Amino acid sequence: MRHKPPFLAFPRWGKRFDLSHSQEEIEKEGPPAWCNVPADFDIYVIGGGINGCGIARDAAGRGFSVALCEMNDLAGATSSASTKLIHGGLRYLEYYKFRLVREALVEREVIWRNAPHVVRPLRVVLPHHKGLRPVWLLRLGLAVYDHIGGRTRLPGTRSFDLSKDDVGEPLKPSYRRAFEYSDCTVDDSRLVVLNARDAADRGAVIKTRTRFRTASRRDGVWRIATEDTSTGEEETSTARFIVNAAGPWADQVLATSVGRTAKNVRLVQGSHIVVCKMFDHDRSYLFQTSDKRVVFAIPYQQDYTLIGTTDLDHEGDPSDTEVTPREISYLCDAVNRYFSQAVSEDDVIWAYSGVRALYDDGTSAAQDATRDYVLRQDGEKDDAPILNVFGGKITTYRRLAETAVKIIEEHLGPRHPSWTGTAPLPGGDFSVDGMDELVSMARSRTPFIDTSQLRRMVDAYGTLIADVVGDAGSAADMGEDFGCGLTAREVSYLMECEWAQTADDILWRRSKLGLRMSPEQVHRLSEWMRNRTRVPVEGSGV
Repeated sequence: MRHKPPFLAFPRWGKRFDLSHSQEEIEKEGPPAWCNVPADFDIYVIGGGINGCGIARDAAGRGFSVALCEMNDLAGATSSASTKLIHGGLRYLEYYKFRLVREALVEREVIWRNAPHVVRPLRVVLPHHKGLRPVWLLRLGLAVYDHIGGRTRLPGTRSFDLSKDDVGEPLKPSYRRAFEYSDCTVDDSRLVVLNARDAADRGAVIKTRTRFRTASRRDGVWRIATEDTSTGEEETSTARFIVNAAGPWADQVLATSVGRTAKNVRLVQGSHIVVCKMFDHDRSYLFQTSDKRVVFAIPYQQDYTLIGTTDLDHEGDPSDTEVTPREISYLCDAVNRYFSQAVSEDDVIWAYSGVRALYDDGTSAAQDATRDYVLRQDGEKDDAPILNVFGGKITTYRRLAETAVKIIEEHLGPRHPSWTGTAPLPGGDFSVDGMDELVSMARSRTPFIDTSQLRRMVDAYGTLIADVVGDAGSAADMGEDFGCGLTAREVSYLMECEWAQTADDILWRRSKLGLRMSPEQVHRLSEWMRNRTRVPVEGSGV
């Protein structure tokens, strides 16, 4: 496990937990005989999105030997294409998904508490639109949302007159009444990376740019073949248990490994657009649409507004996704019904799209498909098992991981008790109201770092900014500045400790500096990374 250098000693409000356990905690009935067959790993996870990394972290922390392979970069698909929210899903109440909403609402504050650098509270403004959902229904739904469970620190709902609040200024004057409630915003791709980092710190082997090829049961274990997509080298590993967390590719993995060709996953494309900041306050808007959907307008990266999302069934390769003109038009029309200042496709600075792998429950409309997760095991009683993860949402990833590991323990035997509910993610070992103090302490120890750059770094790394800065004592020690305060020292950290291999990994997933950097700056960063010797990441298996 890596440790912070003494250079930047931040106070620690949390700790990594001692997961030792007594023999009495282990069930008397041992695992089946096949579990005693020697194998390289107890668990092999396929997929480096939020679900796969969350399961790898939980299992490694309980004492299992774990490997994870991801064919591209961590969070390279669905998990970096979300609406950047940790939320209960207010509209799911209309579909009577009370258990899903309750679980998500409980998780809001758990994830916020354990990762306060990448998760922040957010107030959401819901204007009343005459002719759509009536006031009484909105009031009822928000009352349930407030009290169904999980809210302890976040403030509750209020109703107010938009004409008497600055939040009404960007809106058309016809909107007079609104409600305001609490959720949280999240840096989704960094949440994935932090789970992978913690899994590696606890012994997991994380292999990015490693494509799953085949798996077969032999002599009581799985024989797993993978390929390094950078070098073409093939590798074979053995494991007692496979977790198929491949998201949009889950059905393909299942077909390749055990020959099951059933359709379990419904691919739904969700797209977002980013425009210049449309309002000056820090609250978000939730707009109702005539097709009974909702669209968010969220403050984003200080200078922008994020607008999304869409729901369209996706056919074909899950990696082949682009925001369509139809989706851009839909999102612009949705917000233009509310904002006084209209936006058009010419105002779009950046657009991104991802395929959500929802469990196929047979619903007719994409927006009606369940966001709940389904875990299904394949194999006979005496077979080495595979657990398939279908569906889910970023808010409930930790609970999904706990459920998955509980199933694994039924086969491999229990190890340590559950632990992730109270354990901070890397860099998150400070209180939810301690960010300003953390920034102040970092500024006093690193006066040579620009204020805006320092805040960005604290937002991204939390207390792990100590690892990023290391022993640097001046701006020169941070190395070349590629633009927007991104220095060679920070890039080196991301390559050595966070599996970054390309400029896109850094500019669009480890950060969102791609919004600000020029093509020339991006090219310089790419060249620098390409010419740098490939450094193995601790826990990468390289």
